[in-house]
Amino acid sequence: MAELGLTAKGLREAQITGLAVDSRAVKPGFLFAALPGTRVHGGEFIQYALRMEAGAILTDAEGARIAADVIAEHPDVAIIIAEDPRQTLAYAAALWFGAQPDKMIAVTGTNGKTSVATFTRQIWQLNGRAAINVGTTGVEGDFTTPLHHTTPEPITLHRVLSEAANAGISHAAMEASSHGLAQKRLDGVTLCAAGFTNFTQDHLDYHDSFEAYFDAKAGLFGRVLPDTGTAVINTNDPRGADMAEVAQMRGQTVVRVGSDEDCDLRLLGQRFDATGQDMRFDWRGRPQQVRLNLIGGFQAENVLLAGGLAIASGEEPGEVFAAMSHLSTVRGRMQLAATRDNGAAVFVDYAHTPDALATALRALRPHVMGRLVVVFGAGGDRDTSKRPLMGQAAAENADVVFVTDDNPRGEDPADIRAAVMGGCPEATEIPDRAEAILRGVDALGPGDALLVAGKGHETGQIIGDDVFPFDDVEQASVAVAALDGHL
Repeated sequence: MAELGLTAKGLREAQITGLAVDSRAVKPGFLFAALPGTRVHGGEFIQYALRMEAGAILTDAEGARIAADVIAEHPDVAIIIAEDPRQTLAYAAALWFGAQPDKMIAVTGTNGKTSVATFTRQIWQLNGRAAINVGTTGVEGDFTTPLHHTTPEPITLHRVLSEAANAGISHAAMEASSHGLAQKRLDGVTLCAAGFTNFTQDHLDYHDSFEAYFDAKAGLFGRVLPDTGTAVINTNDPRGADMAEVAQMRGQTVVRVGSDEDCDLRLLGQRFDATGQDMRFDWRGRPQQVRLNLIGGFQAENVLLAGGLAIASGEEPGEVFAAMSHLSTVRGRMQLAATRDNGAAVFVDYAHTPDALATALRALRPHVMGRLVVVFGAGGDRDTSKRPLMGQAAAENADVVFVTDDNPRGEDPADIRAAVMGGCPEATEIPDRAEAILRGVDALGPGDALLVAGKGHETGQIIGDDVFPFDDVEQASVAVAALDGHL
């Protein structure tokens, strides 16, 4: 255990053969991490891990108390009691798996994490690096594998990083969710740079307050990124200055991205058309202009953040800026799903918070000559306070609004829709998501555009405990084909 930085109670040693956080995955000689949870403490499962012949148990004082009797029955099993077992597990997992890509960055923020991580990976690849991005869309790039969480638990995360490194991956861009940061999942990852996109309402069902939510994200700079790292901060966001202060207090180099004169990467202007935008910016006083084949004004900030992170990882600025014109849309992020015969376009986006929905609609507006139509819903068993705010965002920024279901989970879908409709009483309510998309597509005239928001890359609709196949991009394509007579 010493090689994992662990010391057992009573100095008892054990030869560890593997790591597990799920007692069902324990094999003889494994270390089982019994972690505190939101609903139940992992200490409740120590008895099952011991039945599976775990060689060591990592937990906290509460976990040891819960399983005191069964632990006493297994005197040969090493018990490690840590003040913060989550962080201890993260560092142990890093040591156990060993290898990581040479250059790693992480990005946090309410919206834009997937886009920034993906654009950073694309820039690296365009400059000849073997690279991946890790997050909501799984592991993508020169090494691929599915994931179940934006920021996986440490054992999965470090296994994936080790496998990628052993496969020749030299560069990795990671999404750092607030849940993952609060639960210390990224501790033990060796970063050279980290980015901050923005901070708006989300996940208040998990975090006690806005400040707790912000503090979780600030942990990327205050704890995970080393003092020698570079913090790339979007200072256009109201909390950007606060995040930059966290980084400066650690002694990290701060690269500012935004529209203010003191920004290192300063956005000067954008000109929009039907297929993208021309972006003017400067890099520390040196003017640049690139063509972005990306829909949405907010993409300029995402691209500049990705550029700043690539530069912080060692890439030459000129090569980074040359790569920007070759960036492609991230799956489920302002993705063009289909185009009607009359020229009207249908876009799919992951926007599922009030700010993200408003931002997506405002970003689409300059690309649209006619009306802007939106189809969206709100998730069940999540922050209920954002539902009327999402309705308000739709009503204020779209011309035609359809409210539908979006992963109702264990709640009554009608109750969720009613809460959303409270913010957009003039909207049309259509429970069935496929029908809502069909109605939205049918409403499109020449020059109009439809945004189907909420799911993005997801391929399922969660109802109760069941996941039913559902893909917004596929449904939009089918609706367009049906209405234009191409089926």
